[in-house]
Amino acid sequence: MKNTRRLRVLCGELRPCGLFADVGCDHGYCTQYMLERGLCRAAVISDISAGSLRKAETLLAEHIASGRVRSVCCAGLSGVPREAEEVLIAGMGGEEIVSILEEGFLPPVLVLQPMKHAPKLRRFLLERGYAIERDFTFTDGKHYDLLRAVRGGASRRYSPRDIAFGYDNLHTPSGEFVALLREEAEKCRARLAAAGKPVPAVEERLRELTEVIHEVTRGL
Repeated sequence: MKNTRRLRVLCGELRPCGLFADVGCDHGYCTQYMLERGLCRAAVISDISAGSLRKAETLLAEHIASGRVRSVCCAGLSGVPREAEEVLIAGMGGEEIVSILEEGFLPPVLVLQPMKHAPKLRRFLLERGYAIERDFTFTDGKHYDLLRAVRGGASRRYSPRDIAFGYDNLHTPSGEFVALLREEAEKCRARLAAAGKPVPAVEERLRELTEVIHEVTRGL
């Protein structure tokens, strides 16, 4: 498996299951991880791009030949069996992931790595009866959000700020999350300096970031 921190973190959130599905699988490394460690009985790989799917098919050719992996070129979950117990969707926007779930079905377990709009994804999951078990930011060249959600599980109580920033980020903050906050705060200050006049939306965001930085760094 390709050894990048992003892939290691993604795979670290995957759990044993019967049928695993990797939606938007790209190279198929996460499916390879599940199969080689005996974490799933079978897997489905899917991608809307036939070219991207071919990369995963090449990597997983032996498993496809043995019948353990089925490859489907499709949009979202349209070609994924509803029997899939754990579904990974990584590298897409949060709004796109929401659309995939709305147009498809709601799997028992989701591991999601949105590239943006994570708050909208958190809100959607909570409204649909998911318990978000893991919700944190990590860094591998740039910052990523990762969520692991179980449908019908015992949910943690999410405040509006938890939805905005991520539950684990606020309750067990990491240095990587603090670095992200400080980077965004600096961007806000630069925008205000460049504007040379009040920009209420940016000022409000800077105020919120400053409050969160103060709160999460008290225990670090």
